[in-house]
Amino acid sequence: MKEKKSSPLQMVLRVLQGILIGVGAVLPGISGGVLCVVFGIYKPVMELLSDPFRRFKTHVPKLMPVIIGGAIGFLGVARILAFFLEKYPDPSVCLFIGLITGMLPSLFREANEQGHPKGCYVSMGIAFALILGLLICLNLFSVVITPNFGWYIFCGFCLALSVIAPGMSFSTLLMPLGLYTPFVDGLGSLNFGILIPAGIGAIVTVICLAKAVDALFDRFYPYAFHAIIGIVIAATIMIIPVQSFTVSVSAAAVNIICLAAGVIAALALDRFNSSIPKEE
Repeated sequence: MKEKKSSPLQMVLRVLQGILIGVGAVLPGISGGVLCVVFGIYKPVMELLSDPFRRFKTHVPKLMPVIIGGAIGFLGVARILAFFLEKYPDPSVCLFIGLITGMLPSLFREANEQGHPKGCYVSMGIAFALILGLLICLNLFSVVITPNFGWYIFCGFCLALSVIAPGMSFSTLLMPLGLYTPFVDGLGSLNFGILIPAGIGAIVTVICLAKAVDALFDRFYPYAFHAIIGIVIAATIMIIPVQSFTVSVSAAAVNIICLAAGVIAALALDRFNSSIPKEE
């Protein structure tokens, strides 16, 4: 299939889209996979991941500006996030909760894009109950997770899943388990003790699940997407820093401002995404 040569403006736009996807991949509540859907490049990305050897020559040249932009956005934001999570943990988490809340309307819009069958809310409720129950049990039994090689492989699994499963942010699973901050800190500082196992987990996930997830969304798109929304909502509830709102009036005010800022930023990003033409 012959493709038209991209203009310099289109190349710049794709790099900018890649930066946004990279930022979305690392920021809590903003899924890189959803941004791929919004920008109209989810299908070619999944085709490349599902069959990289056969699709390499046809897809990589087209997606290279997006890949470059994604790396810039991902690594750049990871370094900034590591600083704020260490210095201002509660306001940072509140900002992330605001981002997640502000992204929910766009998630529901994407989930309903291919129809709205009655059973989709059942799948959302089941996923919500399962994840919420699991996280509550971990808290009740005071399960403490110590980051190590195996857990960083799991972080890589969650990271890859956030790309191949639209709507799934890898922070959704890592924050309640206490793995998000050390993982992001390792990414920002280019710690190979974290990058190597995470890379292994991501590659294995793509190899094993890319085709299956692609087929799942092709056949059961509204059910799968609503289930992911249920997971996002359940995990978000569990990271709310309730105690920080009772420490002092000033601390509560800062947290509320961060929540509002996150919602406004997410809604503004959604509006910006809607204004960008999708790739054909």
